[in-house]
Amino acid sequence: MPQSDPDSAAREALRLIGPDPQNWVPDRDGIDHNVVVVGGGQSGSAFAFALRRAGIGKVSVIDAAADAGKAGVWLTSARMHKLRTPKTLPGPELGLTGLGFQAWYETRHGAAAFDALDRIPRLDWAAYLDWYRRATGAAIRYGTRLLRIEPAADHLRLHLERNGATTIETTRKLVLATGFAGSGGAYVPDVLRAVPKQFHAHTSEKIDFRALRGLSVAVIGSAASAFDAAATALEAGARDVHLFARRETLASLPVIRIRGYPGAYDNYGSLPDAVRWHQAVRFRRAGSTPPPDAISRAVAFPNFHLHLGAPWTSSQLKGGRPTAITSHGKFPFDFAIAGTGYSVDLGAQPELRDFTDEILLWRDRFTPHDGERDDTLAAYPYLGSGHEYLEKVPGRAPYLRDIHVFNPAAFVSFGLPIGDVPSFKRDIPGITARISRDLFLADLASHEARINGEIAEDFTAELYAPAVWRPPQHVAAE
Repeated sequence: MPQSDPDSAAREALRLIGPDPQNWVPDRDGIDHNVVVVGGGQSGSAFAFALRRAGIGKVSVIDAAADAGKAGVWLTSARMHKLRTPKTLPGPELGLTGLGFQAWYETRHGAAAFDALDRIPRLDWAAYLDWYRRATGAAIRYGTRLLRIEPAADHLRLHLERNGATTIETTRKLVLATGFAGSGGAYVPDVLRAVPKQFHAHTSEKIDFRALRGLSVAVIGSAASAFDAAATALEAGARDVHLFARRETLASLPVIRIRGYPGAYDNYGSLPDAVRWHQAVRFRRAGSTPPPDAISRAVAFPNFHLHLGAPWTSSQLKGGRPTAITSHGKFPFDFAIAGTGYSVDLGAQPELRDFTDEILLWRDRFTPHDGERDDTLAAYPYLGSGHEYLEKVPGRAPYLRDIHVFNPAAFVSFGLPIGDVPSFKRDIPGITARISRDLFLADLASHEARINGEIAEDFTAELYAPAVWRPPQHVAAE
């Protein structure tokens, strides 16, 4: 049964863990923030709470989106009906069940309603995240875009844009919780880029699907976002949708799932490089699997056509209308959608350009045997145990250790699409602990003085003086 006070479980969870610790990080002259988190979606909100509970003050979370409704993907570019992950996975609650999705949902709809869910509806997840931000007091500075990270002596200078004006703020630590688009951007095949932009979009973009009514739509890609876009176009009244896949069969082997048990999940970052590389290659070759219901959603339409083993070889404009040339023949279309994922190309991120060449990549650290070479994976950053960038040349860019990556660029190092819900339980506490350690050790002299400082007694000897045993006084015989 729904509860009359649906927030009582959250309040009780927060009451039982006690007040937030006081900020223990000493102030430094000229430093505005101890930590800046870039990205105010589900990841940034969870970091705000985790850092506060670690006693780390002066934390700022920024997001380029104008407001909460435009931040993240759930109300913008995500088009699935349900999340792809199991409904019971731990999320941003960080071990406090009263702050988790299940508690939130059950207090509003009842336990039976939660039991009836197979996976979490997307719009319910968006509503839950909005509630989570309010319940935990996560303050997000919307409308604030990071333009450039400028290394300084012992901190980072962040060039920010807000309301058309550029300002500079300083921070000791930086967390990049920037989602799939945060390490290179959307990948659009060259064969589609050859088509004028008004005829195509990537699934990460805002698409007016109502404008596709009565039109012929081409979709490139065969992972979840491609099927979601195809179904959305069909539901909006597209005349027909042709989805083109490079593979001869749809990817159906969920290789990441097999290593989801605690031993592999918790210790993945400690695996030898060769093992982590092999797992990344195995995933790439198996492909990203669309959920069965995403496929069924599109297949339900008789005007949906699936082309397997049909990559585009070229494209052209004929009579002002674009045409795809594939191994299956030529297919004119009115609009194309690229469900082709995202690239990892650190040089394409303007905020990183001051030091892109200093970042250690997997190709700099590990050489696979010929059967497992993969230039795409080789371009991923080789991260430290706290998700921090490492130097390509030791000693030349020490500031990199203060930039922590919580986005899918961490995939090869940590084995998951970092920033998605499955990564929260392990990696948000792990990064928070590393930030705490680094800040503490960087101010060791101050903390050493503090822990060796004078402290008042809890009580004086008068408290126990009456009970102190004294041996009997013997009077010498005369």
